[in-house]
Amino acid sequence: MAAAPPKTVVVVPTYNERDNLPVLAALLAELPVPDLRLLVVDDGSPDGTGEIADKLAADSPETVGVLHRAVKDGLGRAYVAGMTRALEEGADVVVQMDADLSHPVSAIPVMLDTLLTGNAGAVIGSRYVAGGTTAADWPRSRRALSAWANAYVNAILRLRLMDATAGFKAWRAEALRAIDLDSVRSNGYAFQFEMNHRATLRGFSLREIPIRFEERGQGASKMTLAIQLESALAPWKLRFDRESGRRTARAGGTGGRSLHH
Repeated sequence: MAAAPPKTVVVVPTYNERDNLPVLAALLAELPVPDLRLLVVDDGSPDGTGEIADKLAADSPETVGVLHRAVKDGLGRAYVAGMTRALEEGADVVVQMDADLSHPVSAIPVMLDTLLTGNAGAVIGSRYVAGGTTAADWPRSRRALSAWANAYVNAILRLRLMDATAGFKAWRAEALRAIDLDSVRSNGYAFQFEMNHRATLRGFSLREIPIRFEERGQGASKMTLAIQLESALAPWKLRFDRESGRRTARAGGTGGRSLHH
């Protein structure tokens, strides 16, 4: 008897994505992936994204779910809430992706195959690994910022990833449980590399596959100065925590304690 397909939950945080969300949901529904479910995590979008998500769930209750959050406190917190709900619902694999159509839905089957046939804790859809590309209309300033951020994060945390700040990933459930989602600290885009850092500290390998990254569909970018500042400081905090944990372990304490509050 063939093994049952893994239960896969695609977690998509939303804030003012009313135009993009129905398109994304339709693309996901067309994928040749059995037992795939979309979980929308909406942070009280004033443009009605939450109501659109509820309608999608009402029309397809078996394949779409919605988690409404009353407080908009960052991408990282939204992902933690969505991933936690996915694990509670019995997900074997959790895919994280943006709602803005910048991540190619067509890459998900490849990501799942790579994850399930290898020994990686997560597979990253990478813009910068061989074969990966970014859209020609992606602003030059964003390209420069992204390239600098990847070099900066890798230099401090030594992740050895071509796309350390990528937000399109497929995670094994056991990797997410080992990471201890409740103790993840980053609110903004620093969440992406904090998760990578935590996974590698716990012995999980990370694989990268090439994708074409598109400019967002409708709506505006959520990148703010505060988010950029958090992202600049976070690698140093993570590095300090790691080294502090090692010093504690050498002194006879429990290593890594500083990663948990």
